[in-house]
Amino acid sequence: MTTFNDPPTIIQGGMGVGVSNWRLARAVASYGELGVVSGTGLDTLFVRRLQDGDPGGHLRRAMEHFPFPEVVEQALEQHFRPEGRDPEQPYRLLPMYRQVVGRARHQITVLANFVEVFLAREGHEGRVGINLLTKIQLPNLGSLYGAMLAGVDYVLMGAGIPREIPGALDALALHQPAELTLDAAGLERGEREVIPFDPREIHDGPLPDIERPKFLPIVASNSLATMLARKATGRIDGFVIEGPTAGGHNAPPRGAPTFNDRGEPQYGERDVVDLSKIAEIGLPFWVAGGAGHPDRLAQARAAGAAGVQVGTLFAYCNESGLTADHKLAVARASMEGGLDVVTDGRASPTGFPFKAVQLEGTLSCSTVYGDRERCCDLGYLRTPYRTERGGIGYRCASEPVDTFLKKGGDESDTVGRKCLCNALMANLGRPQVQKDGSVEPTFFTAGDDLKALGEFLDGRLSYSATDVIDFLRGEGGPIGVAATSREAEDRAP
Repeated sequence: MTTFNDPPTIIQGGMGVGVSNWRLARAVASYGELGVVSGTGLDTLFVRRLQDGDPGGHLRRAMEHFPFPEVVEQALEQHFRPEGRDPEQPYRLLPMYRQVVGRARHQITVLANFVEVFLAREGHEGRVGINLLTKIQLPNLGSLYGAMLAGVDYVLMGAGIPREIPGALDALALHQPAELTLDAAGLERGEREVIPFDPREIHDGPLPDIERPKFLPIVASNSLATMLARKATGRIDGFVIEGPTAGGHNAPPRGAPTFNDRGEPQYGERDVVDLSKIAEIGLPFWVAGGAGHPDRLAQARAAGAAGVQVGTLFAYCNESGLTADHKLAVARASMEGGLDVVTDGRASPTGFPFKAVQLEGTLSCSTVYGDRERCCDLGYLRTPYRTERGGIGYRCASEPVDTFLKKGGDESDTVGRKCLCNALMANLGRPQVQKDGSVEPTFFTAGDDLKALGEFLDGRLSYSATDVIDFLRGEGGPIGVAATSREAEDRAP
């Protein structure tokens, strides 16, 4: 019988845009651990799923439970295509987020996050969390509110300092207005701009009772954990302690940067978190980054941790949002020893190091990167800045260079920058078709554990989320039972 302990032992990490989807989170939560959906870019992913016809009707089933029917009706009218989209036609885009957006733009974000969390929580008694990036500031309050309307149990946030999030959760749980400080370049000392959000903008009628979820900031240093525990605007319920071997965005190394011959930023002793000091804070914590092994779970528990957060092993399981073809290709390459992961210090427009899987035909290849025409049409990773006229503008180091320079950007910041927004959508099999007919390329991320995936697979080319959990719990050998390649291909999603 599955038990649902709190705190959980295993947190399934929030990955990419839609890699940690509702199917994966539901599978993990149903098996007694913390399943986590990725909230990054969910509004765009949601409308693309609708434009593709909502196969299986899952989105529409969840939308029937959204407490504000008029929002659902508007979303279906604008975005749902019963017959699906012609693959040669571009997806209809949402307006890019700004400091202040209209009612309809907030509504689609709230609805998208509600749907993802509702589906993840459907049919079981387990716990579900949502992962958001602090750096992607503008949609976060609407994303949190939508997840809370669906009863999300945990909120996890990294890629920045989420000091104001606990207080925002307190306000949103009461349907009160909330705001976050806008991190904008060029502001004068002492000057503050804010991102406002008022739940009454979503619906001005009766509002349902909702609960405040637990909050787990994702940190990479003792000092940040201590500061958040003391100075956050509300209650902190624990920490995820993430090392630089984790996939996706990582904290940059402390001190003067040094690089190896592949251009990777080098981490040293100053970047090692002292878990004994984390334990002294007195809150539960989980260890992340290279934690996908039962030995690492045992080591974390021995150091006082509640458990581990694992991403990479879950990213390639049957339930994740990555395309089946990509999962199969990675499984084969892993058994042949042909996988490499590079910490790319230039790829992300955020400036954070980004772990990139080296695969032919993706943006990790110089030819693919060079052939792609720069554009910024999703805008999640844009940087707000103070314009010459005194307003707030937005620029992205991955947009056309001339455009970036006209907005006051430095040309050196554009070198090597990749459009993660479009690439991560492409990873899910939902790439944008641009005006010139080109299709956005993929760009995959994973932690260093990906290099050892072949050992975990033990001859299989597919496996489930529960296989990962059994492996981490030490309730079996390598993931799954060995099978021939032919049998594995027949079972591949």
